Amino acid sequence: MKQTPQHNAVEKALEILMAFGAEAPLRGVRDLSAQLGYSPATVQRILKTLKAYGFVTQDEKTRSYRLGGVYYRFLHTLQRAHPITEAALVQMQRLSEATGETVHLNVIDGDRRLCIETVESLQPLRASMPIGSRSPLYAGASSKCLLAFSEASKIDDYLQRVSLDAITLATITRGSVLRSELTRIREQGYALSQGEHNPGLGAMSVPVFNHRGILSAALSLAIPEIRYRDDAHRQFCLAELLRGAQRLSTEMGYNLTPPPGLDKTVKQP
Repeated sequence: MKQTPQHNAVEKALEILMAFGAEAPLRGVRDLSAQLGYSPATVQRILKTLKAYGFVTQDEKTRSYRLGGVYYRFLHTLQRAHPITEAALVQMQRLSEATGETVHLNVIDGDRRLCIETVESLQPLRASMPIGSRSPLYAGASSKCLLAFSEASKIDDYLQRVSLDAITLATITRGSVLRSELTRIREQGYALSQGEHNPGLGAMSVPVFNHRGILSAALSLAIPEIRYRDDAHRQFCLAELLRGAQRLSTEMGYNLTPPPGLDKTVKQP
């Protein structure tokens, strides 16, 4: 059992909640205890309280815990904290219908990409991007797009602080390579990736700007690799994405049209 600093009950409860994630949606008392360094009795007591308030639920058969339904109460509030979601949803639905692919809207949250809205593809084989999903800013089209169109000082600070650890074999792990990639993204007006964060998944992302010309979000498509490799489909999706991002930027008050990339020939790196 690892040694941990002294935390109060609220801090312990928050650590327990943060231990749940897409990779570990079900957690037991003993594995939480082993990971966090708290006694099983402490973990059990806190989980009991969290369960009483709906923050976790317990499977009757396995006795494992999962996050509870109380979080759905916060979803609308969280989305309203990002006003762009209301304007984006119409464009996202239009884009998903045109391309047949999953569309997602992302913002920067600290040092990570955060998905704040998604419209999922209706195709049997589709990519998924749940609201609330996160990833490092150096891996994947959405993340690289957000980083590339950030202020130069933020990019420099990020690259100095963050270790570029490999998530997949395609992840960029060299700072010089990532800097060159960010420069290219800014010049062409969009970001592409294939298997950088999720194997078997291709992605493309375009920045959305506000009335001051400042990055507000990244509008993105997530595409199964088998369709992403289809040149005609990929080019069509990218052209539709560029137009969708332009319309959304215009709705946000951005009046320098066309945005980067739309007036260029779409090319693959």
